[in-house]
Amino acid sequence: MRYRLTCLTPLLVGDGRKLSPIDYMVWKDHVNVLDQWRIFRLLAKGPRLEGYLNQLKTAEKLDFASWGGFAQNFAGRRIPFESAAYSAYWNRAAGESLHIPTFAAGASGPYLPAAAIKGALRTGMVFANWRDGMLQNTLARVKGERMPRRPAESVEESALGPAGSNKMRLIGAGDSAPIATGQFKIYLLRTSTLQPRGPNFALGWKQSPRGAVDGARPDDSTPAFAEMATPGTSFEGAWDERTFFLQPEVRRSMRWPESFDRARIFESVNIYAQGLLSLQRQYASWAGLGLLDRSLDELEQKLASAREKGSCLLSLGWGGGLPAKSAWLDTTNADYRQILEQFQIYNRALSTNLPFPKTRRIVFLNNKPATLPGWAELEVA
Repeated sequence: MRYRLTCLTPLLVGDGRKLSPIDYMVWKDHVNVLDQWRIFRLLAKGPRLEGYLNQLKTAEKLDFASWGGFAQNFAGRRIPFESAAYSAYWNRAAGESLHIPTFAAGASGPYLPAAAIKGALRTGMVFANWRDGMLQNTLARVKGERMPRRPAESVEESALGPAGSNKMRLIGAGDSAPIATGQFKIYLLRTSTLQPRGPNFALGWKQSPRGAVDGARPDDSTPAFAEMATPGTSFEGAWDERTFFLQPEVRRSMRWPESFDRARIFESVNIYAQGLLSLQRQYASWAGLGLLDRSLDELEQKLASAREKGSCLLSLGWGGGLPAKSAWLDTTNADYRQILEQFQIYNRALSTNLPFPKTRRIVFLNNKPATLPGWAELEVA
């Protein structure tokens, strides 16, 4: 069996690597990734190597006037910007915001790691199998004398079963086959935030290191750039279903319900996707992001179509933020907020009494805030 994952919005599943501003140069609305070893070998034959190495050590960006020829002649890859307007934003931006996260790639080319798929499926399963009392048990654990390393481990076991009978053992997926590098573009993202305005909320755009500008002035906020697979890109790989676990005697020993199979897993993931889309649509309404709301409406239509044909929608990869990684979506719940208060990283955001989390990474399309990253459809043939 094989799976196919089709990108519905720009998708980045990386391996932690980034292109620093001295690893590439922007030329003709493309990010030209420099082949540094070729450049070193060339410059070693003459007197310019020391000057080049000094600039690599001290400069935020390479000086195009001095080294621009390398972008033309020594580029290992040329990745286009999604819009030609982004070159100007790149030129104005500070160096610390120009580190570009890249898609996971091996010796044969970029591919989709199976761990991203399995993690998204697991999150949906935990959400759909949540039971009363799980959140309160987690709260009691984090308020104990000693903070556990994995506070929600018991929640996962209750929802999916312990290691020996974990429901996710039914399915397996392999890394996808490599795809062509032409399926990627450099996208512009900005971080939106909610600001209080009377009884309602107003849109703002985050600046680095702190502060925000008015929602009508996104060009004044701090941009981020990322190499992402374009909508419509498909990844294919091996899919395995261990039907041994569905034999009646094995199912009874594992205490799995009679109706449990891949369709049940996919439906659980779709239930989670519906809840997440509803949460994001509420955010789009608060922020007044009409294009984003339209994109979410299209995703809800895709979700309805996926349910009819037995596939599922996933939110995975970089840029989705806490909502896309958490199996609990009701952030107004008092017990949930008390759990987060035990972690210092969330205290400042919770103290504002604004909706939590109040920020989202928004992908700009044609230089307009249009969609959220990381949505894809998974189907098995």
